Amino acid sequence: MLNVDLHCHSNISDGVLAPAAVAAYARKAGVDVWALTDHDEVSGVAAARAAAVEQGMRFVPGVEISITWAGETVHIVGLQIDADNAALVRGLAATRSGRDARGREIAAQLALAGIPGAYEGALQFVANPDLMSRTHFARYIVDCGKCANIPEVFRKYLSEGKPGYVEHRWASLGEAVGWIRGAGGVAVIAHPGRYRFSDTAQGALFDEFKQLGGAAIEVVTGSHSPHQYPEYAALANAYGFLASRGTDFHAPGESRVDFSQLPPLPSNVTPVWHDWF
Repeated sequence: MLNVDLHCHSNISDGVLAPAAVAAYARKAGVDVWALTDHDEVSGVAAARAAAVEQGMRFVPGVEISITWAGETVHIVGLQIDADNAALVRGLAATRSGRDARGREIAAQLALAGIPGAYEGALQFVANPDLMSRTHFARYIVDCGKCANIPEVFRKYLSEGKPGYVEHRWASLGEAVGWIRGAGGVAVIAHPGRYRFSDTAQGALFDEFKQLGGAAIEVVTGSHSPHQYPEYAALANAYGFLASRGTDFHAPGESRVDFSQLPPLPSNVTPVWHDWF
């Protein structure tokens, strides 16, 4: 059985390791098929592809696009994309715009909460200035001793209703799926169990996604708990979606589940990669 990981990040977005280092880390952990899916950015794909080939892995070019749906931020992964597709590249650039202003507002709110210098502090952890994210602020807050780990930071400061949360309007679902499909890719809803939707709202998201040409949802992901794996396997089958799998890796020791720890997809789903190889 192939060990397939179709969701992870490098320092091109909010990961810690360079694309080549992520490839080496994944391969050492036994990954056979690997996708780099940086947030709203594809500039790491070429380096990731070269590293995957060098490591003896099959490579899947990918991206993770931030969207706003029903007032919530949702992530749509694109797999098997043409990373040079002009419409996709333009769309991602538009999506990235506004991150700096949001970062400065997050820093201002954190200063009011007793954490000064957060913008400059977060910048220490940013490799790509266009992609400052909440995770970079979380690393700074852990580094300065305000919290013990990143989940604690999000609970106390960076989730909705907390002092450092700043809402941002991203792309629409239709735009993201359109960019992915226009680039020859497969659109996947990332970690659907992580969003705070009611069953009715989640069903509406799945319906709209399918109508737009979305093809898959993540079933086994580092952002799901084990009891959610069969739940989202059943939902994938109920909606006719293919199933995807990925750690949502960001850094060694930082992700909830590392490459070597993620279980396989349940046997009752059709993998998104079923006809790729």
